Amino acid sequence: MDQRLRFAKELTGPLRIPPGSEVDLSRDHDPASTAGVRRKEADVLLAQGAALLAGYQDRLAAQDTYAVLVVLQGLDASGKDGTIKHVLRGANPQGVLISTFKEPSAEELSHDFLWRYQRALPSRGKIGIFNRSHYEEVLVVRVHPGLLAAEHLPEPARGPDVWSRRYREINDWERYLVDNGVRIVKIMLNLSRQEQARRFLKRIRHPDKNWKFSASDIHERAYWDDYQRSFSEMLSKTSTSWAPWHVVPADHKWFARLATAAAIVGELADIDPQYPVPSPADRAMMAQAAAELAGG
Repeated sequence: MDQRLRFAKELTGPLRIPPGSEVDLSRDHDPASTAGVRRKEADVLLAQGAALLAGYQDRLAAQDTYAVLVVLQGLDASGKDGTIKHVLRGANPQGVLISTFKEPSAEELSHDFLWRYQRALPSRGKIGIFNRSHYEEVLVVRVHPGLLAAEHLPEPARGPDVWSRRYREINDWERYLVDNGVRIVKIMLNLSRQEQARRFLKRIRHPDKNWKFSASDIHERAYWDDYQRSFSEMLSKTSTSWAPWHVVPADHKWFARLATAAAIVGELADIDPQYPVPSPADRAMMAQAAAELAGG
């Protein structure tokens, strides 16, 4: 096995949530961990991972059989945008679809909760990135249950089992996608409360970062404990054998980017896409075309 691929698999193995396990973020996962990787190694390792990803992406597009969906979840300032930028720096932009999900529109609220995510799925041969995702429906909406009213659900669907039902529906939907060739890589960027505060302060104190700051960030920070509980239950209920979660420590941006790249590369390696082999008729046609071209 390629040493770069071996490293990727060894790095992400301990970050994967075994299906059926009970997760407690504050107890089980250290946001500041770097898994023994040193900062000075990270740039080289990330460049190697990006090169591997680019090679796999080219074959993925040529094979045109599988798609890869990368789901990125994390609290404000956990580094989702920067992770996308650095992990995909060597990728062909034509083969990547990035979807960012913000407050749903009136049209989206008039459909089932998975509708807008289904519409954004990558086609075969492409890599799709969900910057936030369908998991907002069991995170933000759970922390702020008043948002359910805007979804126009029938009364029986707003009962106390709404969250367990949504976990089941998400798991079933993801299994359907995997069965149809959409492989899913789920990344939860796990940020500490202290590091989030430092990043918010940086946004306030540096003029070139002021645009990133929003008063809503501080508002949501007041619900920190609620979000930790919601994330823990979400990870426990929706890490499956067909679409497991990876909890990536995010206090060090360089490590979060490296681990995310490793998880994507690992999934692409499992697909192991190959360039199509021309048929005998195609080879004959190419040989004829080559002869004509060589003759001027």
